[in-house]
Amino acid sequence: MEQKDLAFFRETLNKMLDDILQKGQETIEDMTESGENYADPADRATAESDRAFTLRLRDRERKLIKKIQRAIQRIDDGDFGICHSCGEDISIARLKARPVTTLCIACKSKQEEDEKNRGD
Repeated sequence: MEQKDLAFFRETLNKMLDDILQKGQETIEDMTESGENYADPADRATAESDRAFTLRLRDRERKLIKKIQRAIQRIDDGDFGICHSCGEDISIARLKARPVTTLCIACKSKQEEDEKNRGD
């Protein structure tokens, strides 16, 4: 992979990381500032449901942070864009769609088919 491509993906991954960290900080601020009292139990239930949904999103993003950090490490190590299963190059288009991926489209499709067959 060319240096300009690696620089593009490093920038993309760092931006993703910054965005996630910003959202996390905003969530913390929103939840600590919120001292709302609800007279109607339905309103309180809705607010609690919204909070739980937001926390689930942040938990998924927490897991994504680790994937982003590992992708940046792969750039540093020189093996970014190489399929961990077959060793072939992962297409630029796939990396643009999912920069944290470790599998080429053929290996990912095979993995998904295997999971489907096993019932995962």
